[in-house]
Amino acid sequence: MYVGACFSLWRKNMFVDRAKIEIASGKGGNGAVSFRREPFVPEGGPDGGDGGKGGDIIIKADKNLRTLMDFKYKRKYEAENGQDGMRKKRFGKDGKDLIIKVPKGTVVIDCDSGKIMKDLLEDGDFIVAAKGGRGGKGNTHFKNSVRQAPNFAEAGTAAKERTVILELKMIADVGLVGFPNVGKSSLLAVSTSAKPRIENYHFTTIDPNLGVVKLHDTAFVMADIAGIIEGAHRGLGLGLKFLKHIERTKVLIHVVDVAGSEGRNPIEDFDKINNELNQYSKAVAKKPMIVAANKIDLIDEKGEEYKAFKEYVEGKGYKVFPMSAPINYGVSEILNEALSELKKVEELPPEEPEAEYFDFELDDRDPEYKNVEVSMADGAYVVTGKQLKKIFDSTNFNDFGSLRYLYKYMEKKGAIDKMIEMGMKEGDTIRVFGYEFEYYDEY
Repeated sequence: MYVGACFSLWRKNMFVDRAKIEIASGKGGNGAVSFRREPFVPEGGPDGGDGGKGGDIIIKADKNLRTLMDFKYKRKYEAENGQDGMRKKRFGKDGKDLIIKVPKGTVVIDCDSGKIMKDLLEDGDFIVAAKGGRGGKGNTHFKNSVRQAPNFAEAGTAAKERTVILELKMIADVGLVGFPNVGKSSLLAVSTSAKPRIENYHFTTIDPNLGVVKLHDTAFVMADIAGIIEGAHRGLGLGLKFLKHIERTKVLIHVVDVAGSEGRNPIEDFDKINNELNQYSKAVAKKPMIVAANKIDLIDEKGEEYKAFKEYVEGKGYKVFPMSAPINYGVSEILNEALSELKKVEELPPEEPEAEYFDFELDDRDPEYKNVEVSMADGAYVVTGKQLKKIFDSTNFNDFGSLRYLYKYMEKKGAIDKMIEMGMKEGDTIRVFGYEFEYYDEY
């Protein structure tokens, strides 16, 4: 009993097809505040170098991986920060990118919006899921005819943090669908070198199984899409866990227990599974489908039961093939038909994806980045903004030139005029990220 429990737990965790992780790119390095100090160099000016760029988070498909198991144990990934700038105009070193490897067929989804960032179909496909922060400018950039010795520099841009969902969808040419225990695993076993677990009870297959069918001078990948029952599109049983794997298949083989050995009606079974596919996705329901009437050896192939089933299914526009997978009866005919349908599909132009894609590049650009907001709190005028925060972090509060640079930025963005419209007078308090100073007309 104990050994069986351990085995079940091991099998359950063997195939992981969904994971949520937190990623953070590297922060940009700060620009340096530095001045030339060489002997015999009169009036040495600023020579602070720029900060380095923060490392990117890159998610990349790797053909050598099969599951998302690694992400069950590690959930947070951070790239290296950029190095701060140095004196003598030396730039800081860029932070090292972090490459996260995932299996082929992994879909990267932005957790907040629920939209797809990228579908990594082929080996080597990648996405820059979080861009590293830009390095800040050294004080050499802030020298002008009036400000000869700027005692401040620019802070590096903050890291980009994001929660993403990794969802693995198997890449198979042909998918086997049907109720549990109708013979899908048996068909996969006799058609390929795969060795799925086969027993006479429901949900023997608790992980998707793949196998390669070698036929004539070609080959294709076939997958056992298990766990589909009535209500699967609503998440009942193991439905949603497996239904997503059908999306990539090009042809479906619908396996039906035509003998009704489970006490169910074959025609009703056929309609129920097709209804689940249609409820889950119209695109999936439109895929070419072949019907395998399995367990034909348990009834009379020329009898009324099979004849009624065949007429009903063919009346819906599907081809029916009698089959008994364990004794390899009718299997080659089904596989040849699947290959024929595959060739037809491959000649068609690719379909447009149904999913809505997330414009993460627009998100990174952040159209509100330069906006400045003004409000009142506890008698003070509160000024906030994302770019303002960066300039605030760059401010040397012991240097009047640096403070004036901060003030001029707020003035340029219209914040000062807006506060005056709100009734601000000389001596009133302006609060910027916790730092307070008094307003004077000739600041």
